[in-house]
Amino acid sequence: MGERQEQLLKEIVEVYIQTFKPISSKSLVDKFKCSSATIRNDMSILENLNYIEKEHTSSGRIPSEAGYRYYVKKLMEPKEMTGEDVLKLQTILSNNQLVVSDAITKCMEIISDITHYTSVVIGPSKSSNTLKQISIIPLDEDDDESGDRRVVAVLITNKGIVENKQVNVGSNINLRELIKTSEIINKALVGTPLDKVTERLELEVKPKIKEVIERYDEVCNFFSSAFQDFTMNNSDIVFGGKTNILDFKEYEEPEKLKDMVSKLENVELVKHIETNEQGVNIYIGEETEFDPDVTIIKTHYQVGNDEGTLAIIGPKRMEYDKVVTLLNFLKSYIEK
Repeated sequence: MGERQEQLLKEIVEVYIQTFKPISSKSLVDKFKCSSATIRNDMSILENLNYIEKEHTSSGRIPSEAGYRYYVKKLMEPKEMTGEDVLKLQTILSNNQLVVSDAITKCMEIISDITHYTSVVIGPSKSSNTLKQISIIPLDEDDDESGDRRVVAVLITNKGIVENKQVNVGSNINLRELIKTSEIINKALVGTPLDKVTERLELEVKPKIKEVIERYDEVCNFFSSAFQDFTMNNSDIVFGGKTNILDFKEYEEPEKLKDMVSKLENVELVKHIETNEQGVNIYIGEETEFDPDVTIIKTHYQVGNDEGTLAIIGPKRMEYDKVVTLLNFLKSYIEK
């Protein structure tokens, strides 16, 4: 492909990203100071190379997936961040009162606002964590008017993740029995993957609890509920601007809209976005293994014990240069 054809492809991609309208040869004549016949010939070459394709509702051309890939690998130029965008992110990143994970989440929300795409932060999968300790801490010395007491169930994993859940415990459950049960669970289940704890609690540990705890059913239900909350909540997946992508014209058709909403709600599908690759990498269409009409730009980060995936989901006509620059900035800043 010649230099003029490369520049023609670059123009088609960047104009289509901004307008979502097929590009005609006539609209490119003045830009490239060539005859209409020359432009049509160059577009024909690009089409034969599968870098552009005919849009079914008009005579214009739009970038193909191959065209987008060629653009990001060979033609895209980094886009400088505005001073305002830098300030927004630095304000969060320099706030010493925020823990790393919260600062990252807030920055990704800002990037989502800046780009109007959907951001995702994926922390380490809970299934890769094992139980190190479960503790019960009473918050109240006396029952409240309903006879309930507040306790905090604290769970610690082998990777140092600490999660807690505050619960009102009914008067039918003895706090001493809760604490005793937590000790039995710790002896029996330490080292068990979190997503297997509930199953082992029911099958293996409950019979042991039954021998020493009077109201063992209520107590076991308490711990089963706590472990399910720890493992099933999506605190390891945090969205920013979750519905932003739905605002793009690609999702005006109800079926496409419904399909994308379903995919964003599918925890297992979203978790497949997770990556261990160090650079900022671009996946387009079928490459995403998420949806054929989206682009996902993502990277892995690690700061001390905190690690995970930063990702931006948008339509294939994404402002690649802008998103790559923003993710590179955030990754470099938090890892330096």
